[in-house]
Amino acid sequence: MSDFRFSDLLRQRPFMQFWATRLAGTAANQMLMVAVGWQMYELTGSAWDLGLVGLYQFLPALLLTLVAGYAADRVNRARIVAACLIIQLIAAVILAVASHQFDQRGSAAPLSHWRSRDLLLAISVLLGVARAFQMPAQQALIALLVPAPLLPQAMAFSASGLQAAVIAGPAIGGMIYVAGAAAVYGVCALLLALGAVLALCIRYHHTPPRGDRPGIATLLAGVSFILERKVLLGAISLDLFAVLLGGATALLPMFARDILHVGAWGLGLLRGAPAVGALIMSVVLTRWPVSHGIGERLLAGVAVFGIATIVFGLSTNFVLSLLALVVTGAADMVSVVIRQTLVQLETPDDMRGRVSAVNSVFIGASNQLGEFESGATAAWLGPVGSVVLGGLGTIAVALVWRRWFPTLARRDRLQDDAATSR
Repeated sequence: MSDFRFSDLLRQRPFMQFWATRLAGTAANQMLMVAVGWQMYELTGSAWDLGLVGLYQFLPALLLTLVAGYAADRVNRARIVAACLIIQLIAAVILAVASHQFDQRGSAAPLSHWRSRDLLLAISVLLGVARAFQMPAQQALIALLVPAPLLPQAMAFSASGLQAAVIAGPAIGGMIYVAGAAAVYGVCALLLALGAVLALCIRYHHTPPRGDRPGIATLLAGVSFILERKVLLGAISLDLFAVLLGGATALLPMFARDILHVGAWGLGLLRGAPAVGALIMSVVLTRWPVSHGIGERLLAGVAVFGIATIVFGLSTNFVLSLLALVVTGAADMVSVVIRQTLVQLETPDDMRGRVSAVNSVFIGASNQLGEFESGATAAWLGPVGSVVLGGLGTIAVALVWRRWFPTLARRDRLQDDAATSR
């Protein structure tokens, strides 16, 4: 690793195409989420409906997890990513046309089916289906695009680009929303089209595994793999419950409008703030990687995430709220780096798709389920009560996991003591 030069990574053309694909696709997806959330709250003013947007994205990911993982191990992963981006492109076009139709009629006109609550929920389902297949294919693809010695640097560089897109996407989406929702969806469509073309250009050697016939055992192989490795199970499930309880993303439109009194531009900044923290932490971890005390640092990161969430929930100052969200992003990045590195090191390539699919449910789709949980509790306790309760629950999870998964808490290195995970 000491002989590594950053220019060596930049010369890996398939990886750079993948990096650009992910950058465009992630920015577009983040802009879509800002616009859909703000539009839904404008239509209904309901915390419950904001939660339903997350739930309707989560359910397809849950139901299609095993199929998506199997597909990622059998089909060209770059083609899967391209197909998923095209599906999101279609969704963006539909929303653009729908919003334009509404704007032409004027806000005083009766709501048409073009921009109804049901349409936004239906689009949420479509986006959930696309993400169900896209996430495991993306996670399992990166290791095939660079030589093994470059993999740690490639993962760090990919994470930095991803977080940059997460930062820019919501902020740009919030600013463009001033010109109308149709403008946001139009820009998303252009970015998704670019991402799909780049994904179709990715070339790598793909050999589907032989003698691996579809069946219950084959589909459940990823689940079995994780269950047999207690450190992986503890790390992934820890993130699931931390995001489930501590996520406040779905309620950001309520905080932006009703508590912090900022508009769509403020909402964009709030959604991008966790990514700022994640980007900073990814750069820090690239320069000073975590090499010792893996378990302790993972649990501490989750506890800090919970504390920062509580601060955000109680804050009525826009700057303090932004800073609290930055801290949540930085703490979460510690968990992301440790978890993804463990998965990459302990999973053979012919199972990466299925393991990544299970992982995506725990860490990716749990964001949507967390949004539903936040919306449901906010309808009962209000937004502040919901977020504070979630932060307290996240701290409690970190303490409980220390007792339930002692091998995770005692884990010192990522690779040297891998046998302890079995």
